[in-house]
Amino acid sequence: MEVITAVASDLGDVIDDVNTLQVIPLKGAMTNEVFQINWPTKNDGDLRKVLVRLYGEGVDVFFDRDEEIRTFECISKHGQGPRLLARFTTGRVEEFIHARTLSASDLRDPEISSLIASKMREFHKLHMPGTKKAHIWQRMRKWVGEAKSLCSPKEIKNFGLDNLDEEISILEKELCEGYQEIGFCHNDLQYGNIMMDEETRSITIIDYEYASYNPIAYDLANHFCEMAADYHSDTPHVLDYSKYPELEERQRFIRTYLGSEGKKPSNAKVNQLVIAVEKYTLANHIFWGLWGLISSYVNKIDFDYKEYARQRFQQYRLTKPTLLDSPSIVTQNETVNGSLPLASCV
Repeated sequence: MEVITAVASDLGDVIDDVNTLQVIPLKGAMTNEVFQINWPTKNDGDLRKVLVRLYGEGVDVFFDRDEEIRTFECISKHGQGPRLLARFTTGRVEEFIHARTLSASDLRDPEISSLIASKMREFHKLHMPGTKKAHIWQRMRKWVGEAKSLCSPKEIKNFGLDNLDEEISILEKELCEGYQEIGFCHNDLQYGNIMMDEETRSITIIDYEYASYNPIAYDLANHFCEMAADYHSDTPHVLDYSKYPELEERQRFIRTYLGSEGKKPSNAKVNQLVIAVEKYTLANHIFWGLWGLISSYVNKIDFDYKEYARQRFQQYRLTKPTLLDSPSIVTQNETVNGSLPLASCV
């Protein structure tokens, strides 16, 4: 209340009675708890809206909170996201963006997908503090150690953690030989972190906790992998890889992404990035598999993190042989005998 009252005062409002506050929990967040807070302004009938983010317990293992705040403020100065209105020990208050959060189905809308592709290119070109190199490999190795320290010997064996350092090294060597444009990546581009103004059709990318410099192919792969998820369903942890975008859809997205700065990309360049993105889905599966496994021990949000992790590791092992052994463009959404999705060349 002290923080909200101070924020209200800064915005020219006065909160006399706590009962005038309207608190709306926002679903779909898996690292923090997020709330929309409304209160009446001096103008009759008008409501002031802010967003309050309560940090999840134990999630500091994933990122440095102070660094994330610096990223948040820097991105805000670039005009790319909400303003930071206040900080407190266990959370912060952000400007409420008057736009709607996208849904899982929105990612498949060709018009919206095109807008996202252009915004991603703009985001990747941001000049941010930090070393312009891939950060995913070091982060994953750190998380392997964290996961081993939390898991039982049986879980370490079941999830293949003993061999994961070697897997990551092999993957790093293989992927670093291909397309390696480095940009400032969001690294968690699920639909809940993308907002759209219905009137202007402008896209805003929010939540930068995992953001860092990385290969742009990794970030594009992350976005494609997120199309298998619906975090607002009755089973938000279940992934359906039959929803992974087909080759034509991926090519269209990447063509728009590369061409968003005005120069039409060649087919060769589009296909080069399509192939690199498919290979980087493997790094995504390990990254979020480890995230799910660690989260099952440190986060209290109602989400089956361990089952989510199992699916990511399983998809990694199913797709790895084809993705690493073939230079062809690969898809992840074909189904064998109507069961688990396997990779195949197209």
